[in-house]
Amino acid sequence: MRLRGGGRGAGASAKMSTASVPELKQISRVEAMRLGPGWSHSCHAMLYAANPGQLFGRIPMRFSVLMQMRFDGLLGFPGGFVDRRFWSLEDGLNRVLGLGLGCLRLTEADYLSSHLTEGPHRVVAHLYARQLTLEQLHAVEISAVHSRDHGLEVLGLVRVPLYTQKDRVGGFPNFLSNAFISTAKYQLLFALKVLNMMPEEKLAEALAAATEKQKKALEKLLPASS
Repeated sequence: MRLRGGGRGAGASAKMSTASVPELKQISRVEAMRLGPGWSHSCHAMLYAANPGQLFGRIPMRFSVLMQMRFDGLLGFPGGFVDRRFWSLEDGLNRVLGLGLGCLRLTEADYLSSHLTEGPHRVVAHLYARQLTLEQLHAVEISAVHSRDHGLEVLGLVRVPLYTQKDRVGGFPNFLSNAFISTAKYQLLFALKVLNMMPEEKLAEALAAATEKQKKALEKLLPASS
Protein backbone atom coordinates (compact mmCIF):
# COMPACT_ATOMS: atom_id res chain seq x y z
CA MET A 1 0.00 0.00 0.00
CA ARG A 2 1.58 3.27 -1.12
CA LEU A 3 -0.86 5.85 0.17
CA ARG A 4 0.44 8.31 2.74
CA GLY A 5 -1.01 10.59 5.35
CA GLY A 6 -0.36 13.46 2.94
CA GLY A 7 1.26 14.22 -0.39
CA ARG A 8 5.00 14.21 -0.86
CA GLY A 9 7.50 14.35 -3.64
CA ALA A 10 10.79 12.50 -3.99
CA GLY A 11 12.55 13.72 -0.88
CA ALA A 12 10.12 15.73 1.23
CA SER A 13 11.29 18.92 2.91
CA ALA A 14 10.32 20.67 6.12
CA LYS A 15 11.88 22.73 8.90
CA MET A 16 11.71 21.10 12.33
CA SER A 17 13.95 23.32 14.42
CA THR A 18 13.19 23.54 18.14
CA ALA A 19 15.23 24.23 21.25
CA SER A 20 15.23 20.56 22.24
CA VAL A 21 15.55 19.12 18.73
CA PRO A 22 18.22 20.98 16.72
CA GLU A 23 17.70 21.43 13.00
CA LEU A 24 19.59 19.02 10.76
CA LYS A 25 20.78 19.91 7.29
CA GLN A 26 18.67 18.20 4.66
CA ILE A 27 20.16 17.09 1.35
CA SER A 28 18.70 15.27 -1.63
CA ARG A 29 19.22 11.59 -2.30
CA VAL A 30 21.35 12.49 -5.33
CA GLU A 31 23.54 14.77 -3.22
CA ALA A 32 23.91 12.03 -0.62
CA MET A 33 25.07 9.55 -3.24
CA ARG A 34 27.79 11.99 -4.31
CA LEU A 35 29.31 12.20 -0.84
CA GLY A 36 32.83 10.80 -0.57
CA PRO A 37 34.06 7.69 1.23
CA GLY A 38 34.50 9.65 4.44
CA TRP A 39 30.73 9.58 4.97
CA SER A 40 28.74 6.72 6.51
CA HIS A 41 25.13 6.03 5.52
CA SER A 42 22.41 4.96 7.93
CA CYS A 43 19.03 3.83 6.57
CA HIS A 44 15.91 3.48 8.69
CA ALA A 45 12.25 2.80 8.01
CA MET A 46 9.09 4.27 9.46
CA LEU A 47 6.19 1.89 9.03
CA TYR A 48 2.75 3.24 9.84
CA ALA A 49 -0.94 2.68 9.31
CA ALA A 50 -4.13 4.68 9.67
CA ASN A 51 -5.86 3.61 12.87
CA PRO A 52 -9.59 4.35 13.27
CA GLY A 53 -9.61 3.10 16.86
CA GLN A 54 -10.28 5.18 19.96
CA LEU A 55 -8.45 4.88 23.26
CA PHE A 56 -10.99 4.47 26.10
CA GLY A 57 -13.65 4.93 23.44
CA ARG A 58 -13.02 8.68 23.16
CA ILE A 59 -9.40 9.50 22.19
CA PRO A 60 -8.76 9.08 18.43
CA MET A 61 -5.69 6.95 17.66
CA ARG A 62 -5.39 8.42 14.12
CA PHE A 63 -2.22 6.53 13.12
CA SER A 64 -0.07 3.71 14.44
CA VAL A 65 3.67 4.26 13.92
CA LEU A 66 6.27 1.60 14.67
CA MET A 67 9.53 2.29 16.46
CA GLN A 68 11.70 -0.12 18.43
CA MET A 69 13.49 -0.41 21.75
CA ARG A 70 17.16 -1.01 21.01
CA PHE A 71 19.74 -3.03 22.91
CA ASP A 72 21.21 0.19 24.38
CA GLY A 73 17.91 1.28 25.91
CA LEU A 74 17.29 3.95 23.26
CA LEU A 75 14.32 4.26 20.93
CA GLY A 76 14.84 4.25 17.18
CA PHE A 77 13.44 3.16 13.86
CA PRO A 78 14.17 -0.27 12.37
CA GLY A 79 17.29 -0.17 10.21
CA GLY A 80 20.99 0.47 10.56
CA PHE A 81 24.20 1.35 8.76
CA VAL A 82 24.66 0.39 5.12
CA ASP A 83 28.10 -0.26 3.61
CA ARG A 84 27.89 1.53 0.27
CA ARG A 85 30.86 -0.49 -1.04
CA PHE A 86 28.67 -3.59 -1.20
CA TRP A 87 25.03 -2.51 -1.06
CA SER A 88 22.65 0.04 -2.49
CA LEU A 89 20.75 1.99 0.16
CA GLU A 90 17.61 -0.07 -0.35
CA ASP A 91 19.36 -3.46 -0.51
CA GLY A 92 21.31 -2.65 2.63
CA LEU A 93 18.21 -1.44 4.44
CA ASN A 94 16.24 -4.53 3.47
CA ARG A 95 19.07 -6.75 4.68
CA VAL A 96 18.96 -5.12 8.12
CA LEU A 97 15.15 -5.14 8.21
CA GLY A 98 15.23 -8.86 7.50
CA LEU A 99 17.26 -9.39 10.68
CA GLY A 100 15.04 -7.23 12.87
CA LEU A 101 11.57 -7.63 11.38
CA GLY A 102 11.77 -10.90 9.52
CA CYS A 103 9.76 -9.67 6.52
CA LEU A 104 9.05 -6.65 4.31
CA ARG A 105 11.08 -5.06 1.51
CA LEU A 106 11.23 -1.34 0.84
CA THR A 107 12.13 0.34 -2.46
CA GLU A 108 13.36 3.72 -3.64
CA ALA A 109 9.69 4.72 -3.95
CA ASP A 110 9.53 4.64 -0.12
CA TYR A 111 12.42 7.11 0.26
CA LEU A 112 11.49 10.16 2.33
CA SER A 113 14.56 12.18 3.29
CA SER A 114 18.30 12.46 3.95
CA HIS A 115 19.88 14.57 6.70
CA LEU A 116 23.47 15.24 7.69
CA THR A 117 24.14 14.54 11.36
CA GLU A 118 26.14 16.71 13.73
CA GLY A 119 29.07 15.45 15.75
CA PRO A 120 32.52 13.94 15.23
CA HIS A 121 31.26 11.22 12.87
CA ARG A 122 30.20 12.13 9.34
CA VAL A 123 26.89 10.34 8.87
CA VAL A 124 24.05 10.94 6.44
CA ALA A 125 20.77 9.59 7.84
CA HIS A 126 18.26 8.33 5.28
CA LEU A 127 14.63 7.77 6.22
CA TYR A 128 12.14 5.64 4.34
CA ALA A 129 8.41 5.57 5.08
CA ARG A 130 5.66 3.22 4.00
CA GLN A 131 2.01 3.22 4.90
CA LEU A 132 0.53 -0.21 5.49
CA THR A 133 -2.92 -1.36 6.42
CA LEU A 134 -3.46 -1.89 10.13
CA GLU A 135 -3.60 -5.63 9.47
CA GLN A 136 -0.27 -5.53 7.63
CA LEU A 137 1.29 -3.53 10.47
CA HIS A 138 0.12 -6.10 12.98
CA ALA A 139 1.60 -8.87 10.82
CA VAL A 140 4.97 -7.07 10.92
CA GLU A 141 4.76 -6.92 14.72
CA ILE A 142 4.11 -10.67 14.90
CA SER A 143 6.89 -11.47 12.44
CA ALA A 144 9.38 -9.31 14.36
CA VAL A 145 9.07 -11.51 17.44
CA HIS A 146 10.43 -14.43 15.40
CA SER A 147 13.26 -12.51 13.73
CA ARG A 148 16.94 -13.25 14.38
CA ASP A 149 17.67 -10.03 16.29
CA HIS A 150 14.61 -10.12 18.55
CA GLY A 151 15.70 -10.12 22.18
CA LEU A 152 19.25 -9.22 21.20
CA GLU A 153 19.84 -6.00 19.25
CA VAL A 154 16.08 -5.38 19.10
CA LEU A 155 14.18 -5.68 22.38
CA GLY A 156 10.75 -5.13 20.87
CA LEU A 157 8.61 -2.95 18.64
CA VAL A 158 6.52 -0.15 20.13
CA ARG A 159 3.69 1.94 18.73
CA VAL A 160 4.04 5.70 19.05
CA PRO A 161 1.02 7.24 20.86
CA LEU A 162 0.03 10.06 18.51
CA TYR A 163 -2.44 11.71 20.87
CA THR A 164 -2.31 13.91 23.93
CA GLN A 165 -4.47 13.23 26.97
CA LYS A 166 -6.36 15.85 28.96
CA ASP A 167 -3.43 16.42 31.32
CA ARG A 168 -1.46 17.59 28.24
CA VAL A 169 1.39 15.23 29.12
CA GLY A 170 0.03 11.72 28.68
CA GLY A 171 0.52 10.16 25.27
CA PHE A 172 2.80 11.82 22.73
CA PRO A 173 4.48 14.34 25.10
CA ASN A 174 5.44 11.54 27.49
CA PHE A 175 6.74 9.49 24.58
CA LEU A 176 8.95 12.36 23.43
CA SER A 177 10.44 12.49 26.94
CA ASN A 178 12.18 9.17 26.29
CA ALA A 179 15.77 8.85 25.06
CA PHE A 180 16.21 8.41 21.30
CA ILE A 181 19.20 7.28 19.28
CA SER A 182 20.95 9.90 17.14
CA THR A 183 18.51 11.42 14.60
CA ALA A 184 15.49 9.21 15.42
CA LYS A 185 13.54 11.85 17.34
CA TYR A 186 14.13 14.46 14.66
CA GLN A 187 13.17 12.01 11.92
CA LEU A 188 9.95 11.09 13.73
CA LEU A 189 8.89 14.72 14.03
CA PHE A 190 9.99 15.44 10.47
CA ALA A 191 7.97 12.53 9.05
CA LEU A 192 4.85 13.34 11.07
CA LYS A 193 4.97 16.87 9.69
CA VAL A 194 5.74 16.25 6.02
CA LEU A 195 3.30 13.34 5.79
CA ASN A 196 0.58 15.50 7.36
CA MET A 197 0.02 12.99 10.14
CA MET A 198 -0.04 15.61 12.88
CA PRO A 199 -0.65 19.38 12.65
CA GLU A 200 2.46 21.47 13.20
CA GLU A 201 0.93 23.25 16.21
CA LYS A 202 0.20 19.90 17.88
CA LEU A 203 3.80 18.82 17.31
CA ALA A 204 5.02 22.06 18.88
CA GLU A 205 2.68 21.66 21.87
CA ALA A 206 3.82 18.08 22.48
CA LEU A 207 7.48 19.06 22.25
CA ALA A 208 6.98 21.97 24.64
CA ALA A 209 5.19 19.73 27.16
CA ALA A 210 7.92 17.08 26.91
CA THR A 211 10.67 19.68 27.37
CA GLU A 212 8.91 21.18 30.40
CA LYS A 213 8.51 17.73 31.96
CA GLN A 214 12.22 16.97 31.50
CA LYS A 215 13.14 20.38 32.92
CA LYS A 216 11.06 19.80 36.06
CA ALA A 217 12.52 16.32 36.53
CA LEU A 218 16.05 17.77 36.30
CA GLU A 219 15.22 20.52 38.80
CA LYS A 220 14.08 17.86 41.30
CA LEU A 221 17.36 16.00 40.92
CA LEU A 222 19.70 19.00 41.22
CA PRO A 223 19.11 19.77 44.95
CA ALA A 224 19.70 16.11 45.82
CA SER A 225 23.02 16.06 43.94
CA SER A 226 24.32 19.40 45.23
